[in-house]
Amino acid sequence: MEIVGSIFVELVKQILTPIGKCCKYHRGINRYMKILHEKREELNSRKEDTEARIRVVLLPGRKLKKEVELWLGKVEQINSEIKILQEEVGKGKYFSRSRLGGVVFKKIKEVEQIYQRGVFFDGLVEENPLFGDILPTTTLGGENTSKRKLEEIWACLENDEVRKVGVYGMGGIGKTTALKHINNRLLENQDKFESVIWVTVSKASNVTKLQDAIACKLGLNISKYEDETTRAAKLYAMFSRKKRNVLILDDLWEVYRLEDVGIPEPTLENGCKLVLTTRSLDVCRGMSCIGIQMELLKKEEAQILFLDVVGQDVLHTSLKTTMNEIIEECGRLPLAIVTVAGSLKGTIDDFEWKSALAELKATRRGPNMMGPIFEKLEFSYNRLKDKRLQDCLLYCALYPEDYEIDRNDLIEYLIDEGIIEGMKSRQEAFEKGHSMLNRLENCCLLEGSMDYDKTKHVKMHDLVRDMALQLTSYSPRFLIEAGAGLKEIPEEENWTEDIVRASLMRNNILDIPSDASPKCPELLTLRLNYNILMSISDCFFTHMKCLSVLDLSYTSIKNLPESISDLVSLTALLLRRCEKLKYVPSLANLKALRRLDLSNAGITEVPEGMEMLSNLKYLNLDTRNIQMLPDGILPKLSHLQFLVFRLNASETMRLRGEELASLRKLETFIGRLYDINHFNTFVRAMVRKLTNYILQVGFHGFLEEAIYPYHPRKTVLLTKCTSSEGMLGEYLYLLPNDVEVLQILECHIVKSLCNLASLNNVTKLRKCYIAECDGMEYVLSSSSASCNGSLQSLETLELNGLCNLQGLISRERGASSLILLPPANFSSLQQISIDSCPKVKELFMLEWLPHLQNLEKIDIQSCEQMEEIISATLDQDAGGTDTIKITLPKLKFLKLWGLPELKSFCSIGKVMVADSLQEISIWKCPKLKRIPFVDNEPCPPSLQSIDVHKQWWESLEWYHPNVKAVLQPLCKFWIYE
Repeated sequence: MEIVGSIFVELVKQILTPIGKCCKYHRGINRYMKILHEKREELNSRKEDTEARIRVVLLPGRKLKKEVELWLGKVEQINSEIKILQEEVGKGKYFSRSRLGGVVFKKIKEVEQIYQRGVFFDGLVEENPLFGDILPTTTLGGENTSKRKLEEIWACLENDEVRKVGVYGMGGIGKTTALKHINNRLLENQDKFESVIWVTVSKASNVTKLQDAIACKLGLNISKYEDETTRAAKLYAMFSRKKRNVLILDDLWEVYRLEDVGIPEPTLENGCKLVLTTRSLDVCRGMSCIGIQMELLKKEEAQILFLDVVGQDVLHTSLKTTMNEIIEECGRLPLAIVTVAGSLKGTIDDFEWKSALAELKATRRGPNMMGPIFEKLEFSYNRLKDKRLQDCLLYCALYPEDYEIDRNDLIEYLIDEGIIEGMKSRQEAFEKGHSMLNRLENCCLLEGSMDYDKTKHVKMHDLVRDMALQLTSYSPRFLIEAGAGLKEIPEEENWTEDIVRASLMRNNILDIPSDASPKCPELLTLRLNYNILMSISDCFFTHMKCLSVLDLSYTSIKNLPESISDLVSLTALLLRRCEKLKYVPSLANLKALRRLDLSNAGITEVPEGMEMLSNLKYLNLDTRNIQMLPDGILPKLSHLQFLVFRLNASETMRLRGEELASLRKLETFIGRLYDINHFNTFVRAMVRKLTNYILQVGFHGFLEEAIYPYHPRKTVLLTKCTSSEGMLGEYLYLLPNDVEVLQILECHIVKSLCNLASLNNVTKLRKCYIAECDGMEYVLSSSSASCNGSLQSLETLELNGLCNLQGLISRERGASSLILLPPANFSSLQQISIDSCPKVKELFMLEWLPHLQNLEKIDIQSCEQMEEIISATLDQDAGGTDTIKITLPKLKFLKLWGLPELKSFCSIGKVMVADSLQEISIWKCPKLKRIPFVDNEPCPPSLQSIDVHKQWWESLEWYHPNVKAVLQPLCKFWIYE
């Protein structure tokens, strides 16, 4: 009987599952279409962003990468398919809804996949196949001297008889800065040369490394060739196809034979030129270059540059004499002047300046053999007078030369290293970190920059990095071979016993053999990230008992060696994007561990012994592969400040509220709670508010995976609440008071937002999305005291598939409309979107207009009973129409689709004003006889497009007939019904 029963159950499942899917697709098609539209908009936004970046980098002659072309084609194709699908769904045939729902469901997945593929880490174009890159520059110090030298270099480039130019001078005099200006000027004047190729030459360069650097810029892969002659031949062939190019070699330290490297000799016939910078006239001569010497600044120019950095206020104090002596000590070198002035910025004490002058003079008399510029840079380093700032600067030398270092990433490392410590919270630690980096930027020891996506970076000037490398060559001693093209780890003699930090990041190291066991008893930091590393011998860590930070992120490691378990001093183990990782040994002995990052790692279970990590502060499990977290682990990690899980990893990855509530120090949390009770338990226990969070109850495949490790939005996602379990009186959920984004999906017992406890205390809610909640009749209730003023901060409201929704705010029988909207409610609203809400007849009341002055977007679709957008009371309707003026000053976008009963935007008032209106889109609104906001003279000056059917357009009525002719050029007529 048991066998028969199990067969019967399985049979029922096989029958009901497809039926359930059909019902799901039939019932949810409108919501799926909404999601598809949103996903398509996200995809098209990424496409627009990509095209904007292409316009910047695709200079004349440059070539778009094939993968980018294919991706753009895919986006165009999917847009066409969605358009056809939209037409079919729009026909509204009842019996085809379940089939179309399934098609839409699959199309959403396709859009998501294409969206994910639209990230091009290796760039959008073939690197410099023909033209070049605009380089960030600083203002040239010493306007007259520098400009004269610039024109001298430019004249050589204009002179056909000069084929090779060498710019030489001491370090810090401005050679690279001058050449960057020349590079950018060449790009602005594209008539003489077809390409500009900038290559930064490492001080430790040789023929092979120089070939690699040039090949990288040309988009040529020669790494598989080991023979220099073969590599040179490949480069030569590539250059031969590129006529009239300028090759700029920055910071050349020795003479190279061009033919050995693979560079054709520049001639009048091939139209090519070579420009290089070097500190040695001998290099210029050895390369047969016309030499141009960069000159020191004149005294007046040096003073102007110094004052530009330190500030003009010092001219009005007794510091002027001391300042001139300091400038003289800087030897009129631009970099020395900038860094020394930066170290004195904000200081106006006479004794402080005189002390600085004495220190500068002392460096000149000291044993430093690095040269005058290094003396001045070391002076600025010593002037920091803060060991943590000095350690921070030295830590930046662990990155490759000219590396753009992500600020947030760097601060995480500084916390790991103990350079930032003693802070009460992560937020304080990050504030401290940014303050430290700002100080180093202000002292001109680091350079700040920002990506196109607003990500902030810092970078070391190569001379500042050289100084840091010099300082870390003895005490504290670092082993730095970052970005050096290594295929193996350094030889054993390089691993001295006094090394405290080692960086081998961004190399091509494939494995660490069994005979490698460096004796580094004082080693604290080992960075092997961004290697193709697949295996590490078990004995490698044997003599690294003090190792504190181990970074294996972005490697192909499969199994961590067992010796990891013995690194009892380890405070940070970073395995980010180790996608092939299958095995991590027991972590039980790593009781000092404070940071464990397994984001996007390949392991399928949490590491053994994780419950023993009682000092852990940072745990990132943002990976699809880990299916669950065993009960009882979290309460043992009582020091956690940062805890992140993948929201849509698995239905089984759920957390218990009481376990999370025990984490009193938690600041950042992203994850899914077990159920409503666990959610409420956790929220109730949030006495000390989280800084950042995304809290989810329930599971849904379409939930947005908006995970930002440093600044996630304060978000609550409520999904599939179907019973009264967990109700608190009339309420269902407790909301955090500072929630900013609220999403409610398929919670059928929610009748209005007033069912959410403490809604009146929610003062920062910016976005609210509600979908497929069958019990919802109104968004708010005018009779509920808990709702008064609760949406005054709301900027975006989206309502989708609410089959019983009747309006935004319930109207009590006999109540005046004047009291329907509490003061300031909706006063911040910028966007409202309503889709597939068949019982809604009106959207706003006329009295609400004063609260809607920030409204920018109205999007209403598939609301079968919608009659008007703004409704008036009977008294207002009887009072006359000519004097009523409806004004929405910030409205930019109006979309009205599938509203068969819509007769007007507002039944009273002929004058409707929206001077910011840019786009109007109206489809399937047969009873609407006038287009809102445009039937006036003059029309909105900002109007750019009107998307309508031509037949409907011709049937419109106009108060001012000549307006139609004015608007006709803006129309985009649809060809489908």
